[in-house]
Amino acid sequence: MKEIKTTKNGKNFTAVNLGKLNEIKDYELHMGPGMVIPGKVFVGQSLGTTGSEISFQSLAPNQDSGFLHTHKTHEELYLIVKGEGEYQVDGEIFPVSEGSIVRVAPKGKRALKNTGKDEMIMMCIQYKANTFTEDDSPAGDGVILNEPLKW
Repeated sequence: MKEIKTTKNGKNFTAVNLGKLNEIKDYELHMGPGMVIPGKVFVGQSLGTTGSEISFQSLAPNQDSGFLHTHKTHEELYLIVKGEGEYQVDGEIFPVSEGSIVRVAPKGKRALKNTGKDEMIMMCIQYKANTFTEDDSPAGDGVILNEPLKW
């Protein structure tokens, strides 16, 4: 089984490397006794994230995510990095492909299926819903520093 490698740690950051995207299929997510999801990896714990979780999943042709699911409090953003397929939310099915981004509210019943001839790779970011305010916008939260860049 493939493992995440920490490449650098500092007071205010952590950097990890998952390997090449075509290696995502080599990960396994152990969800509990008898439940293993091949080709899925969560990276939040390795990164030490405090406000979100991030996962990657590889789906072979004709493979689906395995089950419908909802969340108690987390909204999710699904980013299709490679491939094509269908996304299902609350019984509505629509096409997705490389570059597609789907936002799903916590109560949305969701699943994903690879309908293409090649591997599909998806990245998912989950975070607590309804927590951002106007102050959290990029213009409201970002602070541009008057310091020179050092490369």
